[in-house]
Amino acid sequence: MALTSTISHYDHNWPALFSAERARIEPGFLAELVTTHHVGSTAVPGLAAKPEIDLLIEVSEHIDEPQRIEFMATLGYVRGSNLSEGHHFYRRDVDGVRTHKVHVCISGHAQIARMLRFRDLLRSDPELRQRYQALKLALEAGNRDGIGEYLAGKAPFIDAVMGHG
Repeated sequence: MALTSTISHYDHNWPALFSAERARIEPGFLAELVTTHHVGSTAVPGLAAKPEIDLLIEVSEHIDEPQRIEFMATLGYVRGSNLSEGHHFYRRDVDGVRTHKVHVCISGHAQIARMLRFRDLLRSDPELRQRYQALKLALEAGNRDGIGEYLAGKAPFIDAVMGHG
């Protein structure tokens, strides 16, 4: 079973792709929007990544979820399962390949600080970034069961870096 996309070298277009997608998505969150962050590996210059742009939308509250799901669907997004209480998730695939992931969390949600802190640690520490990249490439090369296996393989590294393991 394949991953949602294939890891590739860092692409200097990823920040522009984030900005373009943020401009498409933010109008659907006007009443509750606090800010939008570029997170995940595509937000770390120099880091190889699955070319899936991760957006973290911070909201004041979750307002009118059915209307939000409908709006996101007009942009090609499917509502996924909540990743945790209050952490809503959307994904966008084009021709069977994942291109974007959107995390929607209320201000103060623990995942906001966690995602931003991990991104910033990778941005500021070349050795850590290289170790994480090597792990991701090894997990991709040995993957047999898809994205769940890949994510489970990354979790101990991330937890250790974040001081939770």
